[in-house]
Amino acid sequence: MSAETTRGRLTRGVKAALLDTMRKTPVAEKTSHAAPVARGGRRDMSFASLPAYQQLSTQRGLSDALGLSFPFYRTHDARAGAGSVIDGQKVVNFASYDYLGLNGHPEITRAVAAATEQWGTSVSASRITAGERGFHHDLERALADIYDAEASLVFVSGHATAISTIAALLGPKDLILHDSLIHNCVVVGAQLCGATRRSFPHNDMDALSDILAATRDRFERVLIVSEGLYSMDGDGPDLARLADIKEQFDCWLMVDDAHALGILGTTGRGIFEMADVDPKRIDIWLGTLSKTLVSCGGYVAGSRVLIDYLKLTAPGMVYSVGLPAPAAVAALTAIQLMQREPERVARLQANGQRFLHKAREAKLDVGTSWGYAVTPVVVGDSLRTILLADRLLKRGYNAFPIVPPGVPEQSARLRFFISSEHTAEDIDGAVAATREELTQLEQAGTSLGTMAKLMMAKIRS
Repeated sequence: MSAETTRGRLTRGVKAALLDTMRKTPVAEKTSHAAPVARGGRRDMSFASLPAYQQLSTQRGLSDALGLSFPFYRTHDARAGAGSVIDGQKVVNFASYDYLGLNGHPEITRAVAAATEQWGTSVSASRITAGERGFHHDLERALADIYDAEASLVFVSGHATAISTIAALLGPKDLILHDSLIHNCVVVGAQLCGATRRSFPHNDMDALSDILAATRDRFERVLIVSEGLYSMDGDGPDLARLADIKEQFDCWLMVDDAHALGILGTTGRGIFEMADVDPKRIDIWLGTLSKTLVSCGGYVAGSRVLIDYLKLTAPGMVYSVGLPAPAAVAALTAIQLMQREPERVARLQANGQRFLHKAREAKLDVGTSWGYAVTPVVVGDSLRTILLADRLLKRGYNAFPIVPPGVPEQSARLRFFISSEHTAEDIDGAVAATREELTQLEQAGTSLGTMAKLMMAKIRS
Protein backbone atom coordinates (compact mmCIF):
# COMPACT_ATOMS: atom_id res chain seq x y z
CA MET A 1 0.00 0.00 0.00
CA SER A 2 1.40 3.43 -0.88
CA ALA A 3 2.11 6.26 1.55
CA GLU A 4 -0.84 8.13 0.09
CA THR A 5 -3.36 5.65 1.54
CA THR A 6 -4.11 4.45 5.04
CA ARG A 7 -5.89 1.12 5.42
CA GLY A 8 -7.34 1.47 1.96
CA ARG A 9 -8.49 5.05 2.51
CA LEU A 10 -7.08 8.19 0.97
CA THR A 11 -5.10 10.41 3.33
CA ARG A 12 -6.33 13.91 4.11
CA GLY A 13 -3.77 15.54 1.82
CA VAL A 14 -4.61 13.30 -1.11
CA LYS A 15 -8.33 13.83 -0.52
CA ALA A 16 -7.86 17.58 -0.72
CA ALA A 17 -5.77 17.35 -3.85
CA LEU A 18 -8.21 14.90 -5.39
CA LEU A 19 -11.11 17.25 -4.71
CA ASP A 20 -9.19 20.05 -6.44
CA THR A 21 -8.59 17.81 -9.43
CA MET A 22 -12.20 16.69 -9.62
CA ARG A 23 -13.37 20.29 -9.52
CA LYS A 24 -11.24 20.73 -12.65
CA THR A 25 -8.97 23.21 -10.90
CA PRO A 26 -5.45 21.80 -11.29
CA VAL A 27 -3.33 21.98 -8.18
CA ALA A 28 -0.49 23.57 -10.12
CA GLU A 29 -2.72 26.47 -11.13
CA LYS A 30 -4.04 27.09 -7.62
CA THR A 31 -0.68 26.92 -5.89
CA SER A 32 1.89 29.67 -6.10
CA HIS A 33 5.41 28.76 -7.17
CA ALA A 34 6.57 30.37 -3.92
CA ALA A 35 7.07 27.98 -1.02
CA PRO A 36 3.91 27.93 1.14
CA VAL A 37 4.15 29.42 4.62
CA ALA A 38 3.84 26.77 7.34
CA ARG A 39 3.11 27.17 11.04
CA GLY A 40 5.33 29.58 12.95
CA GLY A 41 5.95 31.70 9.85
CA ARG A 42 8.52 29.29 8.43
CA ARG A 43 8.35 28.43 4.75
CA ASP A 44 7.65 24.82 3.82
CA MET A 45 10.74 23.80 1.89
CA SER A 46 9.89 20.11 1.71
CA PHE A 47 9.89 18.57 -1.76
CA ALA A 48 6.38 17.31 -0.99
CA SER A 49 5.15 20.92 -1.14
CA LEU A 50 5.96 21.17 -4.84
CA PRO A 51 2.70 21.55 -6.83
CA ALA A 52 3.73 18.89 -9.34
CA TYR A 53 4.39 16.43 -6.51
CA GLN A 54 0.94 17.12 -5.10
CA GLN A 55 -0.53 16.28 -8.49
CA LEU A 56 1.54 13.11 -8.60
CA SER A 57 0.25 12.14 -5.15
CA THR A 58 -3.29 12.69 -6.40
CA GLN A 59 -2.71 10.39 -9.34
CA ARG A 60 -1.17 7.71 -7.16
CA GLY A 61 -3.99 7.97 -4.64
CA LEU A 62 -6.57 7.60 -7.36
CA SER A 63 -4.71 4.60 -8.79
CA ASP A 64 -4.69 2.96 -5.36
CA ALA A 65 -8.37 3.67 -4.82
CA LEU A 66 -9.17 2.01 -8.15
CA GLY A 67 -6.88 -0.95 -7.55
CA LEU A 68 -4.61 -0.04 -10.45
CA SER A 69 -0.89 -0.60 -10.61
CA PHE A 70 1.07 2.61 -11.22
CA PRO A 71 1.80 2.58 -15.00
CA PHE A 72 5.08 4.49 -14.88
CA TYR A 73 8.59 3.09 -14.40
CA ARG A 74 7.52 -0.55 -14.51
CA THR A 75 10.34 -3.03 -13.95
CA HIS A 76 11.10 -5.34 -16.85
CA ASP A 77 12.70 -8.67 -16.07
CA ALA A 78 14.14 -9.31 -19.53
CA ARG A 79 15.58 -7.52 -22.55
CA ALA A 80 12.70 -5.49 -23.96
CA GLY A 81 11.93 -5.57 -27.67
CA ALA A 82 8.87 -6.96 -29.41
CA GLY A 83 8.42 -9.01 -26.27
CA SER A 84 9.34 -8.57 -22.63
CA VAL A 85 8.70 -9.90 -19.12
CA ILE A 86 6.95 -7.67 -16.54
CA ASP A 87 6.41 -8.94 -12.98
CA GLY A 88 7.20 -12.43 -14.18
CA GLN A 89 4.60 -12.32 -16.97
CA LYS A 90 5.59 -12.61 -20.62
CA VAL A 91 4.05 -9.80 -22.64
CA VAL A 92 3.87 -8.69 -26.24
CA ASN A 93 5.63 -5.36 -25.94
CA PHE A 94 4.42 -2.26 -27.79
CA ALA A 95 6.42 0.14 -25.62
CA SER A 96 9.90 -0.22 -27.10
CA TYR A 97 11.93 1.90 -29.53
CA ASP A 98 13.67 -1.24 -30.83
CA TYR A 99 12.07 -0.73 -34.24
CA LEU A 100 14.32 -3.05 -36.24
CA GLY A 101 14.80 -5.68 -33.55
CA LEU A 102 18.52 -5.01 -33.21
CA ASN A 103 18.79 -4.73 -29.43
CA GLY A 104 20.89 -7.68 -28.32
CA HIS A 105 21.78 -8.68 -31.88
CA PRO A 106 24.82 -11.02 -31.63
CA GLU A 107 26.90 -8.96 -34.05
CA ILE A 108 26.31 -5.83 -31.99
CA THR A 109 27.04 -7.47 -28.64
CA ARG A 110 30.27 -8.98 -29.99
CA ALA A 111 31.39 -5.61 -31.39
CA VAL A 112 30.56 -3.88 -28.11
CA ALA A 113 32.47 -6.49 -26.09
CA ALA A 114 35.53 -6.07 -28.30
CA ALA A 115 35.35 -2.27 -28.12
CA THR A 116 34.99 -2.36 -24.35
CA GLU A 117 38.00 -4.63 -24.06
CA GLN A 118 40.07 -2.23 -26.16
CA TRP A 119 38.78 1.16 -25.04
CA GLY A 120 37.09 0.61 -21.70
CA THR A 121 33.68 1.94 -20.69
CA SER A 122 34.43 5.68 -20.74
CA VAL A 123 36.52 8.24 -22.60
CA SER A 124 37.01 9.81 -19.15
CA ALA A 125 36.45 13.46 -20.02
CA SER A 126 35.03 15.79 -22.64
CA ARG A 127 36.37 15.27 -26.15
CA ILE A 128 37.71 18.83 -26.27
CA THR A 129 40.09 18.03 -23.39
CA ALA A 130 40.55 14.25 -23.41
CA GLY A 131 40.80 13.98 -27.17
CA GLU A 132 38.89 11.83 -29.62
CA ARG A 133 38.89 8.19 -30.60
CA GLY A 134 38.58 6.47 -33.95
CA PHE A 135 35.12 5.14 -33.11
CA HIS A 136 33.84 8.73 -32.77
CA HIS A 137 35.01 9.53 -36.30
CA ASP A 138 33.65 6.27 -37.73
CA LEU A 139 30.18 6.76 -36.23
CA GLU A 140 30.01 10.43 -37.22
CA ARG A 141 31.04 9.62 -40.78
CA ALA A 142 28.37 6.91 -41.03
CA LEU A 143 25.67 9.27 -39.70
CA ALA A 144 26.72 12.07 -42.04
CA ASP A 145 26.59 9.70 -45.01
CA ILE A 146 22.97 8.78 -44.21
CA TYR A 147 22.00 12.41 -44.81
CA ASP A 148 24.52 13.12 -47.58
CA ALA A 149 25.91 15.68 -45.13
CA GLU A 150 29.44 17.00 -44.86
CA ALA A 151 29.79 16.07 -41.20
CA SER A 152 28.00 15.07 -38.01
CA LEU A 153 28.55 15.24 -34.27
CA VAL A 154 27.45 12.80 -31.54
CA PHE A 155 26.47 13.73 -27.97
CA VAL A 156 25.95 11.55 -24.90
CA SER A 157 22.27 12.53 -24.62
CA GLY A 158 19.63 12.87 -27.31
CA HIS A 159 17.66 15.39 -25.25
CA ALA A 160 20.76 17.46 -24.57
CA THR A 161 21.70 17.37 -28.27
CA ALA A 162 18.76 19.59 -29.20
CA ILE A 163 19.19 21.88 -26.20
CA SER A 164 22.91 22.33 -26.81
CA THR A 165 22.52 22.92 -30.54
CA ILE A 166 19.78 25.52 -30.11
CA ALA A 167 21.66 27.21 -27.25
CA ALA A 168 24.77 27.53 -29.41
CA LEU A 169 23.00 28.89 -32.48
CA LEU A 170 20.33 31.31 -31.28
CA GLY A 171 19.84 34.16 -28.84
CA PRO A 172 17.50 36.99 -27.77
CA LYS A 173 17.39 38.64 -31.21
CA ASP A 174 16.25 35.44 -32.92
CA LEU A 175 13.00 33.51 -33.45
CA ILE A 176 12.25 29.79 -33.14
CA LEU A 177 9.13 28.50 -34.90
CA HIS A 178 8.23 24.94 -34.08
CA ASP A 179 5.37 22.57 -34.70
CA SER A 180 2.89 22.62 -31.82
CA LEU A 181 3.59 18.92 -31.17
CA ILE A 182 7.37 19.23 -31.15
CA HIS A 183 9.37 17.21 -28.63
CA ASN A 184 10.16 18.67 -25.22
CA CYS A 185 13.90 18.90 -26.00
CA VAL A 186 13.25 21.62 -28.58
CA VAL A 187 10.92 23.56 -26.28
CA VAL A 188 13.45 23.50 -23.44
CA GLY A 189 16.26 24.53 -25.77
CA ALA A 190 14.20 27.43 -27.07
CA GLN A 191 13.33 28.57 -23.56
CA LEU A 192 16.91 28.46 -22.36
CA CYS A 193 18.53 30.25 -25.31
CA GLY A 194 16.45 33.39 -24.84
CA ALA A 195 15.06 33.53 -28.38
CA THR A 196 11.43 34.35 -29.05
CA ARG A 197 9.49 31.10 -29.39
CA ARG A 198 6.26 30.55 -31.28
CA SER A 199 4.47 27.39 -32.35
CA PHE A 200 2.41 26.77 -35.44
CA PRO A 201 -0.51 24.29 -35.65
CA HIS A 202 0.56 20.71 -36.25
CA ASN A 203 1.80 20.20 -39.82
CA ASP A 204 0.05 23.42 -40.95
CA MET A 205 2.41 24.84 -43.56
CA ASP A 206 0.05 27.69 -44.47
CA ALA A 207 0.01 28.90 -40.87
CA LEU A 208 3.80 28.71 -40.70
CA SER A 209 4.11 30.73 -43.90
CA ASP A 210 1.67 33.34 -42.60
CA ILE A 211 3.60 33.76 -39.34
CA LEU A 212 6.84 34.27 -41.23
CA ALA A 213 5.27 36.73 -43.65
CA ALA A 214 4.11 38.83 -40.71
CA THR A 215 7.15 38.58 -38.42
CA ARG A 216 10.32 37.53 -40.28
CA ASP A 217 11.75 41.04 -40.61
CA ARG A 218 11.67 41.62 -36.84
CA PHE A 219 14.34 39.00 -36.13
CA GLU A 220 17.94 38.38 -37.12
CA ARG A 221 17.91 34.58 -37.46
CA VAL A 222 14.92 32.27 -37.59
CA LEU A 223 14.94 28.53 -36.93
CA ILE A 224 12.02 26.35 -38.05
CA VAL A 225 11.80 22.99 -36.28
CA SER A 226 9.75 19.94 -37.23
CA GLU A 227 9.96 16.20 -36.69
CA GLY A 228 10.30 13.55 -39.36
CA LEU A 229 7.88 11.22 -37.58
CA TYR A 230 5.92 12.40 -34.55
CA SER A 231 6.16 10.00 -31.64
CA MET A 232 2.70 10.73 -30.23
CA ASP A 233 0.73 10.76 -33.49
CA GLY A 234 2.73 8.69 -35.96
CA ASP A 235 2.49 11.24 -38.76
CA GLY A 236 4.96 13.71 -40.25
CA PRO A 237 5.32 16.94 -42.21
CA ASP A 238 5.27 17.89 -45.86
CA LEU A 239 9.05 18.09 -46.00
CA ALA A 240 9.25 19.58 -49.49
CA ARG A 241 6.93 22.42 -48.47
CA LEU A 242 8.92 23.02 -45.29
CA ALA A 243 12.10 23.34 -47.33
CA ASP A 244 10.37 25.74 -49.75
CA ILE A 245 9.19 27.94 -46.87
CA LYS A 246 12.56 28.10 -45.16
CA GLU A 247 14.19 29.09 -48.46
CA GLN A 248 11.53 31.68 -49.22
CA PHE A 249 11.97 33.42 -45.86
CA ASP A 250 15.73 32.87 -45.35
CA CYS A 251 15.48 30.60 -42.31
CA TRP A 252 17.29 27.60 -40.93
CA LEU A 253 15.37 24.33 -40.94
CA MET A 254 15.96 21.67 -38.29
CA VAL A 255 14.31 18.26 -38.60
CA ASP A 256 14.27 15.88 -35.66
CA ASP A 257 14.44 12.47 -37.34
CA ALA A 258 14.68 10.46 -34.12
CA HIS A 259 11.64 8.30 -34.85
CA ALA A 260 12.06 8.30 -38.64
CA LEU A 261 15.57 6.86 -38.99
CA GLY A 262 15.24 3.17 -39.75
CA ILE A 263 11.49 3.51 -40.30
CA LEU A 264 10.74 5.79 -43.26
CA GLY A 265 12.04 5.36 -46.79
CA THR A 266 12.91 2.24 -48.74
CA THR A 267 16.19 1.76 -46.89
CA GLY A 268 15.23 3.50 -43.65
CA ARG A 269 17.20 6.70 -44.19
CA GLY A 270 14.27 8.73 -42.87
CA ILE A 271 11.73 11.34 -43.89
CA PHE A 272 13.80 12.79 -46.75
CA GLU A 273 14.05 9.39 -48.44
CA MET A 274 10.31 8.78 -48.16
CA ALA A 275 9.50 12.32 -49.36
CA ASP A 276 12.16 12.24 -52.12
CA VAL A 277 13.65 15.53 -50.91
CA ASP A 278 17.34 16.35 -51.20
CA PRO A 279 18.59 16.09 -47.58
CA LYS A 280 21.00 18.97 -48.20
CA ARG A 281 18.00 21.33 -48.27
CA ILE A 282 17.65 20.77 -44.51
CA ASP A 283 20.21 22.78 -42.56
CA ILE A 284 20.25 20.71 -39.37
CA TRP A 285 19.42 17.03 -39.03
CA LEU A 286 18.81 16.00 -35.44
CA GLY A 287 18.36 12.49 -34.10
CA THR A 288 19.01 9.98 -31.35
CA LEU A 289 21.05 6.81 -31.05
CA SER A 290 18.54 5.22 -28.66
CA LYS A 291 15.84 4.05 -31.05
CA THR A 292 16.64 2.20 -34.28
CA LEU A 293 20.34 2.36 -33.38
CA VAL A 294 19.80 0.62 -29.99
CA SER A 295 22.36 2.71 -28.13
CA CYS A 296 22.26 5.95 -26.16
CA GLY A 297 23.03 9.52 -27.19
CA GLY A 298 22.16 11.95 -29.95
CA TYR A 299 23.55 13.44 -33.14
CA VAL A 300 23.49 16.49 -35.40
CA ALA A 301 24.32 16.29 -39.11
CA GLY A 302 24.83 19.14 -41.54
CA SER A 303 27.53 21.34 -43.03
CA ARG A 304 31.16 21.20 -41.99
CA VAL A 305 30.93 24.78 -40.71
CA LEU A 306 27.95 23.92 -38.51
CA ILE A 307 29.69 20.91 -36.97
CA ASP A 308 33.00 22.73 -36.43
CA TYR A 309 31.10 25.52 -34.69
CA LEU A 310 29.13 23.16 -32.44
CA LYS A 311 32.27 21.24 -31.43
CA LEU A 312 33.62 24.44 -29.90
CA THR A 313 30.45 26.08 -28.58
CA ALA A 314 27.68 23.55 -27.84
CA PRO A 315 27.49 23.19 -24.02
CA GLY A 316 26.57 19.51 -24.17
CA MET A 317 29.73 18.86 -26.18
CA VAL A 318 32.27 21.16 -24.56
CA TYR A 319 31.23 20.58 -20.95
CA SER A 320 30.13 16.95 -21.09
CA VAL A 321 32.00 13.66 -21.31
CA GLY A 322 32.37 12.19 -24.77
CA LEU A 323 30.38 9.21 -26.03
CA PRO A 324 31.94 5.98 -24.69
CA ALA A 325 33.09 3.17 -26.94
CA PRO A 326 30.26 0.69 -26.13
CA ALA A 327 27.57 3.22 -27.10
CA ALA A 328 29.36 4.44 -30.21
CA VAL A 329 30.19 0.97 -31.53
CA ALA A 330 26.66 -0.31 -30.83
CA ALA A 331 25.17 2.52 -32.90
CA LEU A 332 27.70 2.12 -35.71
CA THR A 333 27.10 -1.62 -35.96
CA ALA A 334 23.34 -1.04 -35.96
CA ILE A 335 23.73 1.34 -38.92
CA GLN A 336 25.70 -1.29 -40.78
CA LEU A 337 23.05 -3.94 -40.09
CA MET A 338 20.24 -1.61 -41.17
CA GLN A 339 22.01 -0.93 -44.45
CA ARG A 340 22.92 -4.55 -45.03
CA GLU A 341 19.48 -5.94 -44.19
CA PRO A 342 16.84 -3.64 -45.72
CA GLU A 343 14.32 -6.44 -45.29
CA ARG A 344 14.08 -5.37 -41.63
CA VAL A 345 12.79 -1.97 -42.73
CA ALA A 346 10.34 -3.58 -45.15
CA ARG A 347 9.09 -5.94 -42.45
CA LEU A 348 8.63 -3.06 -40.00
CA GLN A 349 6.67 -1.04 -42.53
CA ALA A 350 4.45 -4.02 -43.36
CA ASN A 351 3.77 -4.61 -39.66
CA GLY A 352 2.95 -0.95 -39.15
CA GLN A 353 0.49 -0.96 -42.04
CA ARG A 354 -1.10 -4.15 -40.74
CA PHE A 355 -1.66 -2.61 -37.31
CA LEU A 356 -3.13 0.55 -38.83
CA HIS A 357 -5.47 -1.39 -41.12
CA LYS A 358 -6.64 -3.74 -38.37
CA ALA A 359 -7.19 -0.84 -35.94
CA ARG A 360 -9.27 1.10 -38.45
CA GLU A 361 -11.19 -2.07 -39.27
CA ALA A 362 -11.97 -2.38 -35.55
CA LYS A 363 -13.12 1.26 -35.53
CA LEU A 364 -10.36 2.38 -33.19
CA ASP A 365 -9.36 6.04 -33.45
CA VAL A 366 -5.81 6.11 -34.83
CA GLY A 367 -5.80 9.83 -35.54
CA THR A 368 -3.55 10.94 -38.37
CA SER A 369 -1.03 8.10 -38.11
CA TRP A 370 0.79 7.09 -41.28
CA GLY A 371 0.96 3.54 -39.97
CA TYR A 372 4.68 2.93 -39.74
CA ALA A 373 6.45 2.49 -36.40
CA VAL A 374 4.07 4.58 -34.28
CA THR A 375 0.28 4.40 -34.11
CA PRO A 376 -1.83 5.77 -31.26
CA VAL A 377 -5.25 4.54 -30.21
CA VAL A 378 -6.90 7.76 -29.09
CA VAL A 379 -9.33 7.19 -26.23
CA GLY A 380 -9.87 10.76 -25.05
CA ASP A 381 -10.68 10.25 -21.38
CA SER A 382 -7.57 9.91 -19.19
CA LEU A 383 -9.01 7.47 -16.67
CA ARG A 384 -10.44 5.23 -19.36
CA THR A 385 -7.04 5.24 -21.07
CA ILE A 386 -5.19 4.16 -17.92
CA LEU A 387 -7.77 1.48 -17.17
CA LEU A 388 -7.49 0.21 -20.74
CA ALA A 389 -3.70 -0.04 -20.47
CA ASP A 390 -4.02 -1.90 -17.18
CA ARG A 391 -6.51 -4.39 -18.61
CA LEU A 392 -4.38 -5.00 -21.69
CA LEU A 393 -1.32 -5.66 -19.56
CA LYS A 394 -3.24 -8.31 -17.63
CA ARG A 395 -4.02 -9.92 -20.99
CA GLY A 396 -0.35 -9.90 -21.99
CA TYR A 397 -0.09 -6.71 -24.09
CA ASN A 398 2.07 -3.81 -22.92
CA ALA A 399 1.03 -0.49 -24.48
CA PHE A 400 1.85 2.71 -22.64
CA PRO A 401 -0.88 5.23 -21.70
CA ILE A 402 -0.22 8.87 -22.59
CA VAL A 403 -2.33 11.44 -20.74
CA PRO A 404 -2.21 15.25 -20.43
CA PRO A 405 0.06 17.18 -20.23
CA GLY A 406 1.94 14.76 -22.51
CA VAL A 407 -0.86 15.26 -25.05
CA PRO A 408 -3.64 17.89 -25.25
CA GLU A 409 -6.69 17.61 -23.01
CA GLN A 410 -9.27 15.01 -24.09
CA SER A 411 -6.76 13.29 -26.37
CA ALA A 412 -5.35 10.67 -23.98
CA ARG A 413 -4.23 7.59 -25.84
CA LEU A 414 -2.40 4.30 -25.85
CA ARG A 415 0.73 4.52 -27.96
CA PHE A 416 1.74 1.42 -29.90
CA PHE A 417 5.35 1.18 -31.05
CA ILE A 418 5.59 -1.43 -33.79
CA SER A 419 8.67 -3.57 -34.38
CA SER A 420 9.92 -5.55 -37.35
CA GLU A 421 9.87 -8.52 -34.97
CA HIS A 422 6.19 -8.41 -34.08
CA THR A 423 4.19 -11.24 -35.63
CA ALA A 424 0.82 -11.02 -37.33
CA GLU A 425 -0.61 -12.85 -34.32
CA ASP A 426 0.89 -10.23 -31.96
CA ILE A 427 -0.66 -7.39 -33.92
CA ASP A 428 -4.07 -8.95 -34.53
CA GLY A 429 -4.35 -10.08 -30.92
CA ALA A 430 -3.45 -6.65 -29.55
CA VAL A 431 -5.99 -4.88 -31.75
CA ALA A 432 -8.75 -7.36 -30.89
CA ALA A 433 -8.02 -7.12 -27.14
CA THR A 434 -7.96 -3.32 -27.31
CA ARG A 435 -11.32 -3.23 -29.05
CA GLU A 436 -12.89 -5.67 -26.58
CA GLU A 437 -11.65 -3.93 -23.45
CA LEU A 438 -12.42 -0.44 -24.72
CA THR A 439 -15.96 -1.48 -25.64
CA GLN A 440 -16.51 -2.80 -22.12
CA LEU A 441 -15.26 0.46 -20.60
CA GLU A 442 -17.45 2.50 -22.93
CA GLN A 443 -20.54 0.44 -22.19
CA ALA A 444 -19.90 0.79 -18.46
CA GLY A 445 -19.69 4.56 -18.86
CA THR A 446 -16.28 4.61 -17.21
CA SER A 447 -14.70 8.05 -17.34
CA LEU A 448 -12.85 10.54 -15.19
CA GLY A 449 -16.02 12.61 -14.87
CA THR A 450 -18.24 9.80 -13.63
CA MET A 451 -15.52 8.47 -11.34
CA ALA A 452 -14.97 11.95 -9.92
CA LYS A 453 -18.61 12.17 -8.85
CA LEU A 454 -18.44 8.78 -7.16
CA MET A 455 -15.16 9.57 -5.42
CA MET A 456 -16.35 12.95 -4.20
CA ALA A 457 -19.44 11.36 -2.71
CA LYS A 458 -17.25 8.76 -1.01
CA ILE A 459 -14.78 11.32 0.31
CA ARG A 460 -17.52 13.55 1.73
CA SER A 461 -19.33 10.66 3.39
